[in-house]
Amino acid sequence: MSIEKLLDEAAALRDEANQEPDPVHTGPVTKETQIIAIYGKGGSGKSFALANLSYMMAQQGKRVLLIGCDPKSDTTSLLFGGKATPTIIETSSIKKLAGEELKIEDVCFQRDGVFAMELGGPEVGRGCGGRGIIHGFETMEKLGFHDWGFDYVLLDFLGDVVCGGFGLPIARDMCQKVIVVASNDLQSLYVANNVCKAVEYFRKMGGNVGVAGILVNKDDGSGEAQAFAEAVGIPQLISIPAHDDIRKKSANYQIIGTSESQWGPLFAELAENVATAPPVRPKPLDQDGLLALFKPEDTGGNVTLKPATQADMRGGVYETKPSLEVVYDNV
Repeated sequence: MSIEKLLDEAAALRDEANQEPDPVHTGPVTKETQIIAIYGKGGSGKSFALANLSYMMAQQGKRVLLIGCDPKSDTTSLLFGGKATPTIIETSSIKKLAGEELKIEDVCFQRDGVFAMELGGPEVGRGCGGRGIIHGFETMEKLGFHDWGFDYVLLDFLGDVVCGGFGLPIARDMCQKVIVVASNDLQSLYVANNVCKAVEYFRKMGGNVGVAGILVNKDDGSGEAQAFAEAVGIPQLISIPAHDDIRKKSANYQIIGTSESQWGPLFAELAENVATAPPVRPKPLDQDGLLALFKPEDTGGNVTLKPATQADMRGGVYETKPSLEVVYDNV
């Protein structure tokens, strides 16, 4: 690529970044659609669970649109056997530079009744992931998102990222409910608790989004995720066991949410629970409450905070010196 073309592309990206987001669509939709945002820590298995959930829903006769909103773009890769799909952000930029119009067939693909697309994200160090999410939703609206008439739209969000773009569905009431994915480990439950905090914050601000429940993935039976769900007041939608067969098939991009699979009934139950679970207001935990779900010896919860002194900071004795501040008597 020539220097001139690189400079033109950089200028176009700067111009795009400086544009204010379009207002959110508030008009009527042509069909009642459940839009569900699923959040979880990176590596928690939410993309695996969503790929299989969407496949099972389609087998049950539902019209399903699966949208990957994670910069790793792993949602559709799991659905399409490891094949990466062109992302909305990258494809729209290429089309724009070429002076061409973006079409739905450029970015949306099908497998056995499931429609899927990836928003994508910027290259490392080249932009804001949250801004990319906003741009992706604006593009989908221009492509006719509010006229598509799906039964379910599932949004796969990376829960570790707390910027405004990733919180868009919660902040702007773009979804009816949120589902959190977590395992029996402190870090994934920390992310789930943060998502609950975001939901509760925007409810206090007049929002309407609630949490429909938690999907416990890689469940080893230790019970911390179930204890978290009970503590914050959200239901457990399903527990996917930490089974070697599931791990291997997930790693090989195999769909197990089918009627022929031994795991089919599990995902059929999940599909039913996701469809019927009402959104509720969670009661997020503080840090001590989160740590209390685990044994102190496992988390460091029995550590006592010891304040540091000036002598400690200097590695020796510290003597208080007279202040050089000039103090004037009141006149």
